[in-house]
Amino acid sequence: MSERERYLFIRILEACNADCFMCEYGLSRDVFRYTPEMFAELLPEARRVGVGFVRFTGGEPLMHGDVEELVRLGTEHGMRMSIITNGMMLPRKIEALHDAGLAQIIVSLDGAGPETHDVFRRSPGMFANGLEGLRRAAALGILPRVNTVVGPHNFAEMPRLQRVLTDAGVQQWELSAIKLNRHIAYPDPDEVRRTCDPIYDADPATNLIPLGRRFYGDTPGEQELYFGESITPRASEPLCQLVDDVIYLDPKNNRAFGCSCLPHRSEDEVRGGSPVRQPDGRQWLDSPSFRRHQDYFRDNGPSVCTGCSTTAAGYSDDVARLGAVPAWQF
Repeated sequence: MSERERYLFIRILEACNADCFMCEYGLSRDVFRYTPEMFAELLPEARRVGVGFVRFTGGEPLMHGDVEELVRLGTEHGMRMSIITNGMMLPRKIEALHDAGLAQIIVSLDGAGPETHDVFRRSPGMFANGLEGLRRAAALGILPRVNTVVGPHNFAEMPRLQRVLTDAGVQQWELSAIKLNRHIAYPDPDEVRRTCDPIYDADPATNLIPLGRRFYGDTPGEQELYFGESITPRASEPLCQLVDDVIYLDPKNNRAFGCSCLPHRSEDEVRGGSPVRQPDGRQWLDSPSFRRHQDYFRDNGPSVCTGCSTTAAGYSDDVARLGAVPAWQF
């Protein structure tokens, strides 16, 4: 087990109020909900295996009727709690989440304004609500972060989005490539470089710089793979350090994964994850099968994974280089 504090991601529901074209949960009305009772049962095991950060994902977590109670429960057990949301419900939820102890909020924003973001998320008002929620979170002392899915449809807006987020007081930004089950074609890769290289090379004293690697790769080899084969930048060889620090829990299907990217990949690639609840009823986050899953991707992830996020790749490389990284870097 890693000596560093681990991240536990929990998909608390699959229902969603958005209709994003790239998401498998768009407008889902699935009825599964991860309950406070389930979380309370898991928390001693999470503490035992070194979890210090918990992030609720979905679907849309703010649709969960007990989301504030889930945050409060984790906070009371010493966890630093985080939520990733599309932001539509955030302005009316943020004060209650703050009172429950929320430490970080992550909003998905994919354009510099509603004319792009709301169109591709197919959800009018989502950009304005997300940005307002981030501003209120920052004022309350909650760490504000934005995750952006970028592709041929919106890369030209990224310099403007950088200015919008910097002005809004956002403190972290993940800029990750869109991942689809087909080749993603850019007519002119050089235009992507001309447009987006200045984002990463800007002065961090006055600009919000994206976490991790460039979404199109830092090296010529990575960029060739990305523009030619749609393979995103991934952890540098020989090992993926991320799987020592991350557990992604899909409680509806009783599976755990060693990375937050893996549950969204093909069955062959993820090798099915690992069962959490054992035949005797116990929940076990570091079972022998999870360790085998973890070991496989630690050893092979840099060569077999095709859907790594820029933050995951950068986190792995930073851990390998520095031994430890600041909190909330993933």
